[in-house]
Amino acid sequence: MLGIRPYKPEDCQSILSWCVDEKAFYQWSAGVLGNYPITPTEFDFVEKLMPFTAFDETGIVGFFTLRQPGENADELRFGFVIVKPDMRGKGYGKEMLRLGIKFAFEVYKAKRVSLGVFENNPSAYYCYKSVGFNDIVPDVTETYSILGEEWKCKELSLEN
Repeated sequence: MLGIRPYKPEDCQSILSWCVDEKAFYQWSAGVLGNYPITPTEFDFVEKLMPFTAFDETGIVGFFTLRQPGENADELRFGFVIVKPDMRGKGYGKEMLRLGIKFAFEVYKAKRVSLGVFENNPSAYYCYKSVGFNDIVPDVTETYSILGEEWKCKELSLEN
């Protein structure tokens, strides 16, 4: 059975080990945390957000953050969503997101949750869609210059 709990600094090494290559790291972080590979000290940044670790009987299996994207207290935004590589494709991401959404709506009393995902990360996109997130068409598409390419970000949200 999957659960979520507040992130602990001792979770850092495991979480950072899940970014198996540079592309996966940037798909996960968009470079917000720094350049690949980052250090545990750089990862301390997540403690300024609402970081959560997902776990089951085997140990930690996932991680995500929540934050207020602006002044509006009615919205929380998911970020840095990642699942342990050998647990992907087994429903862990969906269950972790469902628990995060439940927290956002029932505990935080958010009316909306949102997130961004790169177009070149279809498995994450379809995971988000499967738990109810809907595409948002922004006026301007966010684009990042990563690894010599232009990566476009899709915006998604879910209303309570």
